[in-house]
Amino acid sequence: MFTKPENGKMYWKEFMHQCSEIGIGSLGIVAIISVFMGAVSTLQTAYQLVSPLIPLSTIAQIVRDTVILEFSPTLVCIVLAGVVGSKIASELGNMRVSEQIDALEIMGINTKSYLILPKLLAATATIPMLVVISMVLGMLGGRLAGTLTGILSPAAFDKGLHQYFKPYNVFFAMAKSYTFAFIISSIPAYYGYNVSGGALEIGRASTKSVVVSCVLVLFADYVLSAVLL
Repeated sequence: MFTKPENGKMYWKEFMHQCSEIGIGSLGIVAIISVFMGAVSTLQTAYQLVSPLIPLSTIAQIVRDTVILEFSPTLVCIVLAGVVGSKIASELGNMRVSEQIDALEIMGINTKSYLILPKLLAATATIPMLVVISMVLGMLGGRLAGTLTGILSPAAFDKGLHQYFKPYNVFFAMAKSYTFAFIISSIPAYYGYNVSGGALEIGRASTKSVVVSCVLVLFADYVLSAVLL
């Protein structure tokens, strides 16, 4: 797959197309999930912190660290495994079944490089960006929920966001997002590229790729947490 491109301009065009499909195409669902994820985190954290000895700004600290460390990298990537992974697997599976891949190989094109590499690079480039957007929207959603419900004031929430912040948490989240992006793009590409049969097999390959991707994302989450934290 990592061979020299036959036509650099063609590969660049395909890479940009995949960035648009994977990144911009998934932006809406990521935004919705992130806002409500932060809002629910604020409400549930406030429900559990009932002691008057704990300052209200602690709610914002917990929401911030929860969103950065776990919710945005892991939950968003699991959703993207279903959205992006099924799309990649079904697209490549349909090309395999309809013999489009065979036609490209007859024309002398390295199909692994042309069909898989742009998807892999596009996912690795755009999914971490989506995770960063998810972090921001998650904290904004938590701030909005805390303000509208009267749990804490915007000033108290902002104070909690700044208190005891560890930049390493962001590094850890980005390390997870790059790892998950590779898993989300490579596993469905493998299942879709090697599918055989008809439409029924394409559906099975798509479903199996999403399941395997989700399991590997959770396993990688555990391994990275054990190694980096």
